[in-house]
Amino acid sequence: MNPESNAKSWWSRLKQGLSRSSQSLGSGLADLLTKRKLDAETLDELEDMLIRADLGVTVAARIREQVGKARYEKDIDVDQVRTILATEVQRILEPVAKPLATDAAKKPFVILVVGVNGSGKTTTIGKLAAKFTREGKSLLLVAGDTFRAAAIEQLRIWAERLDAKVIAREPGADPAGLAFDALKSAQESGTDILIMDTAGRLQNRTELMAELEKIIRVMKKLDPQAPHAVLLVLDATVGQNALSQVETFGRIAGVTGLVMTKLDGTARGGILVAVAEKYQLPIHFIGVGETAEDLHSFAADDFAKAIAGLDA
Repeated sequence: MNPESNAKSWWSRLKQGLSRSSQSLGSGLADLLTKRKLDAETLDELEDMLIRADLGVTVAARIREQVGKARYEKDIDVDQVRTILATEVQRILEPVAKPLATDAAKKPFVILVVGVNGSGKTTTIGKLAAKFTREGKSLLLVAGDTFRAAAIEQLRIWAERLDAKVIAREPGADPAGLAFDALKSAQESGTDILIMDTAGRLQNRTELMAELEKIIRVMKKLDPQAPHAVLLVLDATVGQNALSQVETFGRIAGVTGLVMTKLDGTARGGILVAVAEKYQLPIHFIGVGETAEDLHSFAADDFAKAIAGLDA
């Protein structure tokens, strides 16, 4: 597939994936603005609607201000507000839309993947592995979610499909010991990239978070700079709870970047904007479906247009 048709294909998937969010916002805007002048009450209702869409209080207030400027007590149509929404969302997301950069001088480049159960960590690892394989990099996948036999098996299937190496232990094995053995093996074999899965830790489970700290400590014994990237996988359907996940995992694991999945499963895709506004962490990838092609490098302008319901 040539790059242009590939870009069109991704745009159509992204727009479809964000359709619940854009339709929810669009119908809300239409109901609010049809046959009404833009007064203080309308602006209040607009702000409330944007907050309900999980865009966050700060962002909602800023969009309200932009819509009100020079349009007060005048008619305004839905498309004008959509354009203002897209412009403001893009302004917030542009600084954090950063590709995941791996450093060839660091062998292996260690990527630790964290997040709560059900966020799509293991699937995301498989999709990332497919991307790196296409780029010709050698991989070692580490089945560090040792509490779930299904997660171990899922990673094995991805490794087999991609002809990549995988290190796994029996369910219940010590993940920190596994991390040590895997990193040592990758160093000895000159592997380019090591990606380690971890158990789905709820951020209020202190003993599980302590174990995550232990995995990182053990890695640093072999490579003081490891892990070189800590990716937090967020499930868009959890809405505001994503904020507390970023807070806790950031403190415990030193999150360096975000992957947001399941944007196609919610009308509250605006949570990505709230997370970006509050934490300014790099957003590397977003997911809008189940296939490897549905995980894509994050582009602020595409996301902003898609969530606002505008054409590319």
